[in-house]
Amino acid sequence: MASLSVKPGQRYTLPDWQNHSLLISADAEQQRYNSHHVRQEGRALRNETGNQAKWDEHNSRTHLKDRINTVDRWRETLARCLADIDLEIDALTKVKEAAENALQAKNLCLDVAIECLTFRESRRDIDVVRDPVEEELLKEVKVIEKTKKELQQRVDDAFRQLCLLKEARQQLRSDHQHKVEALELDQQCMSFNPTSGNISFKVNPTRIPDGSTALHEWELNSQRNKERAEAEMKASVDLRGAITLSIAQTNNELDAQRIATEFALRKRMRDMEAALSELRWQEQNTLEEIADMEEEIRRLEEDIRKRTLDLKVAHTRLETRTYRPHIELCRDKAQYGLTDEVQQLEGIIRALQQKRTESQDALDALYRQLHRIRTDIGYKTNSLQLDNKCMDTRKKLVIPVEKFEPEVDAVNRTRNLPTKSQLELV
Repeated sequence: MASLSVKPGQRYTLPDWQNHSLLISADAEQQRYNSHHVRQEGRALRNETGNQAKWDEHNSRTHLKDRINTVDRWRETLARCLADIDLEIDALTKVKEAAENALQAKNLCLDVAIECLTFRESRRDIDVVRDPVEEELLKEVKVIEKTKKELQQRVDDAFRQLCLLKEARQQLRSDHQHKVEALELDQQCMSFNPTSGNISFKVNPTRIPDGSTALHEWELNSQRNKERAEAEMKASVDLRGAITLSIAQTNNELDAQRIATEFALRKRMRDMEAALSELRWQEQNTLEEIADMEEEIRRLEEDIRKRTLDLKVAHTRLETRTYRPHIELCRDKAQYGLTDEVQQLEGIIRALQQKRTESQDALDALYRQLHRIRTDIGYKTNSLQLDNKCMDTRKKLVIPVEKFEPEVDAVNRTRNLPTKSQLELV
């Protein structure tokens, strides 16, 4: 009788089989739970890190903008200070030249006084006396030497002050240039974005570069440069006033040793010079106003061109929207907005064109007034030259050209340069 073949091996009980299935199900459930938890954490992390990155980039961009604004304000301040110090250097240079010219003119006066004393040494016998004329000549020599010493001191002071001004200007210029370069770099940083082609990983980018300074040191340096420049400019203005006063005083002391010129003619010439100075001042202001008006007209024309381009864009948008198909061709908010924009732009352009016409009329009036001023200057200059010819007849009162000193305004930094014929005036 045949027997049933039984495969050898371990036999599990039914409970073992059931437990094994339950264990597999439980493990699968646990793994799915773990996976879901990891996915949720990953999603939360992505949201958190994404938001954090955006806010960090926004904060960095805001800080860059604030820094750019701060540096740009200092750049503008230093630029204005540079312009002021350049004007002050030019004004002090002119005053220094005036003092040098006045000092040089005293040499001729001294030579004349000594020559007169030498001539009087040729007197004979009883005429060799210490008379009032000789006493006045000796006094004149002492006055001239005193004024020369004072003027030389003023020239030396002006030279030293010019050196200080130029040193302060060099510091300002260096600081201004550094801020211009820093602005360019920060503006370049503002332009970077994740799609820029020139971004890459850098070696240790968070390092503190050598030579770095604290923020308060940076601001203190610029403030110190500005304050020093302002202090030097103030000292220069005071010195220019002192030099101008010294020139006037020394000339007055020398003029006290001479015979005054004819009063009426001198007064007339002073009045003419004052009128010429006023006309030249009006001419300069008119020229400045003409330049400002021409610049304003140019800006108006530029704005008209820009608004015209904006109007073209609005027209094109309106025209393009007319090709919307069927029911899409509706008068929506965009249509009303574009229509309003066209009307506003047309009104703006008309107003700008009207203002340009008014500005051009004002400019034409300024040119006519400038012509009148220059014509009047020519008349008065001719009158002054005629009065000067009258002075030529008084040969004993003619003053050498070297004695003339330019009039320098210590406040407005202006210098009135006379014609050759005016140099003989007292």
